[in-house]
Amino acid sequence: MKVDGGIGTDLHRAGAQAAELEAAGYSGAWTAETSHDPFFPLLLAAEHTEQMELGTSIAVAFARNPMTLANIGWDLQAFSKGRFILGLGSQIKPHITKRFSMEWSHPAPRMREMIMAIRAIWDTWENGTPLAFRGDFYTHTLMTPFFTPDRADLAGFGVPKIFLAGVGELMTEVAGEVCDGFLCHGFTTEKYLREVTIPALTRGRTKAGKSMDGFEIVGPSFVVTGTNEEQMAAAAAGTRQQIAFYGSTPAYRPVLELHGWGGLQDELNTLSKQGKWVEMGNLIDDEILNTFAVVGEPEQIAPELHRRYGDVIERISFYAPYKSDPERWRQVLDALKAA
Repeated sequence: MKVDGGIGTDLHRAGAQAAELEAAGYSGAWTAETSHDPFFPLLLAAEHTEQMELGTSIAVAFARNPMTLANIGWDLQAFSKGRFILGLGSQIKPHITKRFSMEWSHPAPRMREMIMAIRAIWDTWENGTPLAFRGDFYTHTLMTPFFTPDRADLAGFGVPKIFLAGVGELMTEVAGEVCDGFLCHGFTTEKYLREVTIPALTRGRTKAGKSMDGFEIVGPSFVVTGTNEEQMAAAAAGTRQQIAFYGSTPAYRPVLELHGWGGLQDELNTLSKQGKWVEMGNLIDDEILNTFAVVGEPEQIAPELHRRYGDVIERISFYAPYKSDPERWRQVLDALKAA
């Protein structure tokens, strides 16, 4: 199993962070689009590493268009020498329309078309195929030599992999149909992964005439661990808050409903509108915490992750206190990678 870590968006530290992760034994590193751009840190990470894969988990797709994403993906793939993964997600409607001032409609079909458009653009640049993409949401029919990257940029590497994040079945099917991998949302349980996510991915792969072979699933990332009681308590408190935040989102209600906790979503949503973030976290009891997160000392993490997900995922991504006790954590990483 591949084990990935996270890179922050502080450009002064991104390169050093990436080097530390690679030295610690991580297989890959991801950035997230929160308060800063997710792509810039990966340029620095590529400069300071040699083998570790680098990707976005996630970049907000609908805040951009296929051409800009194709350019960014091409350049990061070239600079990293084939180690970049373009990880996309849709975000929710209020953010797209009110924060990014972009259009929102039919998110799953739009995402499918966006990814197909990116691939069509890359095909033009890599193979000289005339650009003639016409869809319901995106049209790309103009490409001149002046705006065409040198195909030698990717010699020996090929275009980047595209991964997609999702929770709902329609978006998950799209990932199976047109992507190379799937980023499980942190708000995913083992039950939801097995009963909803994987069947939806399989339907998408079948629609595309493909099997699940070679398709990578990045597993859920909630891990509560630490090398002392203080670290454990802080990790648990932060994870309860994050679970509560995601649980307040109506789009993620099906996960809670699958476990019989649909009423919790109503409570969390009401409190979120009142800005009662601490009270929201207090609603996440130990049963819910242990359902969403793997909780235990570092040595307990690998066996439990393998028990839950070892037969269905190819890689796991989470933050862990590897710097506090490097040798102890290296043993955990080795155990996970051997799973």
